[in-house]
Amino acid sequence: MKQDTIDLVRGFLLAPVETFGKVKNADIGDALKYFIVILLINVILSSIVTLVIISTTVTVIDQVFSGLGIALPLAAGAGIIIWAIIVIVLTLVFVFIAGAWFHLWVYLFGGRKGYIETMKAVMYGCTPFMIIGWVPIIGAFIGGLWSIVVEILGLRELHGISTGRAVAAYLAAVIVLLIILVLIASYFVISTVTVTTAGPA
Repeated sequence: MKQDTIDLVRGFLLAPVETFGKVKNADIGDALKYFIVILLINVILSSIVTLVIISTTVTVIDQVFSGLGIALPLAAGAGIIIWAIIVIVLTLVFVFIAGAWFHLWVYLFGGRKGYIETMKAVMYGCTPFMIIGWVPIIGAFIGGLWSIVVEILGLRELHGISTGRAVAAYLAAVIVLLIILVLIASYFVISTVTVTTAGPA
């Protein structure tokens, strides 16, 4: 990594408010380059951890592959590479969708600096999760909570709104999304139960 990227990572982890001040003049291209770097770090480290776990614990699968004349590390390695590519592509698509969703609520709560600033807050705010989220068991949880705090601070700093408004916008975005997902899941469950109960005509 370039030194400035390392400095940004350190800054968003330890002094996010000051670091968001430094990136106020950055454009979306700078934020995207930074996000891709930390995403690659996360995917590479996650892939290594996953490969180690597979190689050391799944003895039954190892025996199956050995019987077919295929070494497990090779088969698992190929699968991990495909998985990593899929994760990178889906994450890049998701971050723009998430940015648009959060921006809707930021705008409703007074943020008027534009979609780009929301995207910057989301991309830079992902730093804790991307840097430590690969750690088994606790990494994703701690990194996720840490990233939420950094993203809220980013929305506050980049949009020039109060902490309360930034928190409210973030919570509204998350809560409404959860409600929508629950309603969709409920619809499919009810539809499945209804069809199963009715049986064939």
